[in-house]
Amino acid sequence: ENLHKRAVEFFAGNGATHFIRILEPFRPYITRAIGSKKWDVDGNEYIDYVMGHGALILGHSHPLIVQALQEQAARGVHYGENHELEVEWAELIKSMMPWMEKVEFFACGNEANMMAVRLARLFTGRKKVLRFEEHFHGWADQLTLPGTPGTLPEHNLINTTTIPANAPDILERELAKKEYAILLTEGGGAHLAGQVPLDDDFVRAIPELTRKYGTIWLIDEVVTGFRDSPGGWQATMGVQPDLTSLGKCISGGLAAGALVGRGDILEAFNSKTPAERRIRHTGTWNGNPLTAASGVAACKLLKTGEPQKKAAEVASWLRNAGNIALKERGISSRLYGRSIIHIYFGPIDYEPSNDTLPPTSDIKKLVNPALMPMRERLCLHMLQRGIATLVARAFVLSMAHSKEDIDQTVNAFVDSLNAMTKEGTLKSG
Repeated sequence: ENLHKRAVEFFAGNGATHFIRILEPFRPYITRAIGSKKWDVDGNEYIDYVMGHGALILGHSHPLIVQALQEQAARGVHYGENHELEVEWAELIKSMMPWMEKVEFFACGNEANMMAVRLARLFTGRKKVLRFEEHFHGWADQLTLPGTPGTLPEHNLINTTTIPANAPDILERELAKKEYAILLTEGGGAHLAGQVPLDDDFVRAIPELTRKYGTIWLIDEVVTGFRDSPGGWQATMGVQPDLTSLGKCISGGLAAGALVGRGDILEAFNSKTPAERRIRHTGTWNGNPLTAASGVAACKLLKTGEPQKKAAEVASWLRNAGNIALKERGISSRLYGRSIIHIYFGPIDYEPSNDTLPPTSDIKKLVNPALMPMRERLCLHMLQRGIATLVARAFVLSMAHSKEDIDQTVNAFVDSLNAMTKEGTLKSG
């Protein structure tokens, strides 16, 4: 409580430095974390399903990441020069995505997406951006939804078009106008790898359409990159975009982003490119040695596919056990997703044969904003029972989670829902 009072004095966002960390009265203040656990200033232990907002598929403080950081910190945090580690890191990324020709590093995924838009406009000579409803690509003006407070409305209206996903006819109609420089697609679907999933057939139809009408296709794999597989979500789908933005997992948990893709598009960074077609990419933290050291250590592990396999396995346990418990108790809620599991509240329109998919295709039900107070209440109940979730929107799994963690989590989840039913705060039907 004392820490929160101090934080409120400085951080305008209710004492938090990220909107998703805002909770009434407040989220715990953490002092250390290892594996699947973290501990707050009062000594309380939590099984963690925030996992660095999805960045920590290896778990907290993986020994090889810690070792890499310690050794590199002693050698130098920032050289302000080219160095071997950034080359090795890029080589590892390309080895997992061999169809990608060039790699460029950034301080975060948001920056990578911003640069992708600029590159696409320069390459195609077009201005407009095409994106799907509910898909998130950062908070720059050209990446946000129309009407977002503080953005230039005329910019969004003139230069950005938002259309429904999973609608091939609408997509082709827009692309056929031949005015879009780039199409942005969030890996897996909208909101953290697919709270609103993308249809497989729709995704596999995109490459032919974008090639036909001359639009650059970017898959935003900031969340899904190397989480679903060593080749990313796109490898599981069997598609090859023109550009891919990466972040989170690729650096072992440190702040980083990358843009990888076709060499002819990224040729704009070459100093020999004519000035009118050249982009000067600045960024103090691009590929810095400390982040690169962690990235090399992480990618060596991710390249094996074992972390992804383990995270998928424990996620399957959680979905299965959680949904059995929910059905037995008649609670109108379901868990779905891949290694990031989304929590759905609302009518069960059908029981999908594949529990990675939600029990409805109605987007309004999947992202119902009226449920946020209830989610926040559930988040608080779970915290009181030793489980830290992403505001009860999702459980983010890692290779560090165990069967014991899952059993404890399911018990806490159902117990929390039962408590909310008694107090009258659960309204999911």
